[in-house]
Amino acid sequence: MGGGELSRRGKAEEPVLFSWQSTDGGITGTMAATLPGATYQGRFFQITEQTQKLTIAPLWDGWEPGWRDWPYWGYGALGPYDVTQFVTRYTGKVVANLRSDAGKRMRCRLHLAAPARGMAGGGEGECQIQGGGVVHARF
Repeated sequence: MGGGELSRRGKAEEPVLFSWQSTDGGITGTMAATLPGATYQGRFFQITEQTQKLTIAPLWDGWEPGWRDWPYWGYGALGPYDVTQFVTRYTGKVVANLRSDAGKRMRCRLHLAAPARGMAGGGEGECQIQGGGVVHARF
């Protein structure tokens, strides 16, 4: 479980509640983010050295492949990382692609405090809502 704040330009911050479930120690699972007026649900993945291209393919649903339009971790002038570079660069982080009942998307990138413990070890990060809004997350 965790929480956070939704920030939107020109509006007061609003609370967000996060929950997640996993059967493999927090490496993969489902996540939900409950905002005022909408709940977003979907899969999360902890990036490890063993992460395969097909495993993280659902991350790109509704977004640019490689999230090249959201250069949070930076990829310089050469463009987005290929899958091998992505896995190497982001090992120990969690990424998620969530969707509301209305079809809106939210993507999250989370830094783990204790990567060996997965999501249970806690951490923080950021989520972006399609169409505007940023959630600052803590778990």
